[in-house]
Amino acid sequence: MSAPELRATLSLAAIFALRMLGLFMIMPVFSVYAKSIAGGDNALLVGIALGAYGVTQSLLYIFYGWLSDKLGRKPVIITGLVIFAIGSFVASFAHDITWIIAGRIIQGMGAISSAVLALIADLTSEAHRTKAMAMVGGSIGMSFAVAIVGAPIVFHWVGMGGLFALVGTFSILAVAVVLWIVPDAPAPVHVRAPFAKVLRNTELLRLNFGVLVLHATQTALFLVVPRLLADAGLPVASHWQSYLPAMGLSFVLMVPAIIAAEKRRMMKSVVVSAIGLVLIGQFMLGLRAHTIAAVTTLLFVYFLGFNILEAVQPSLVSKLAPGNRKGAATGVYNTTQSIGLALGGVVGGWLLKHVGASAVFYACSVLVLCWLLVAFNMKAPVPRNA
Repeated sequence: MSAPELRATLSLAAIFALRMLGLFMIMPVFSVYAKSIAGGDNALLVGIALGAYGVTQSLLYIFYGWLSDKLGRKPVIITGLVIFAIGSFVASFAHDITWIIAGRIIQGMGAISSAVLALIADLTSEAHRTKAMAMVGGSIGMSFAVAIVGAPIVFHWVGMGGLFALVGTFSILAVAVVLWIVPDAPAPVHVRAPFAKVLRNTELLRLNFGVLVLHATQTALFLVVPRLLADAGLPVASHWQSYLPAMGLSFVLMVPAIIAAEKRRMMKSVVVSAIGLVLIGQFMLGLRAHTIAAVTTLLFVYFLGFNILEAVQPSLVSKLAPGNRKGAATGVYNTTQSIGLALGGVVGGWLLKHVGASAVFYACSVLVLCWLLVAFNMKAPVPRNA
């Protein structure tokens, strides 16, 4: 990659990381915190609070991508980051579950991922775009690791209001990155997005279904796991003792998997294996006794699969999308991701309230099994020099 391409990719990956770090920091502690506020004893409302963000995102991703074609990428990205920060500060001052839901809805209105991915496409050559997308996927996985390890500690220091305020601050820092570090792109040419063709692409449909399932199960998992750890005798401020070894080891082991996928052309095998790990982690969490050691071990299995897929799938979208339709493809991909976040929160909350924790894991396992069956028939990407 050239120096300008590397600067563009790293700075835009940093924007993703800052924004997703803020989002992910809420997940490991919110379901435990919610018990202490008005309305927070209702598991369904807690699930809605976690998933509401995904609802508004799913409604706006494609629109933001289209608007960035018309007005330019940077103005749309900055506007979205400011809206996200406003929602974070609304939630930081909330004293009941209703206002937290309102803040999460406003956060979701800052749906900038499709515009950021389109800007990466503007600033990188075709030959290096897959590499750039993989770096962005890796930054999201890294922010997830930092968040779930650090969130319980930060929550212990500043409380939930301080955590939401920190999320808003991260978003403001991301605005500064856009203004002063991200290179300017050439003015984009607006082309009517051929959504019908994108939606008929079988391989993209597999990825869209996959990211929906992956993020639905992630949201549902974090409705339950913090409570399991607390019930097993691990205080919230000490949850990092479970998350850190699980995430740290999973990050070490995901690197050779990604190298095998890209360098040795084993993309299909790596994707299918990672989905299998997610399935094993979810199913065994529903089956096994919830001791601290058992939960930590199964979280490692789950996160190993999750982190591989978070790094590989955006790269696959950029590879498989038709040449001038990457904006449409990433818009649809991000939309289905947000729908997954919303479904995981709402359905997971309902199951937790009316059936129990194991039902959440079993329902997630059924979804992941369906994804595994779909992925078995995926076609390996054609090498670029073929």
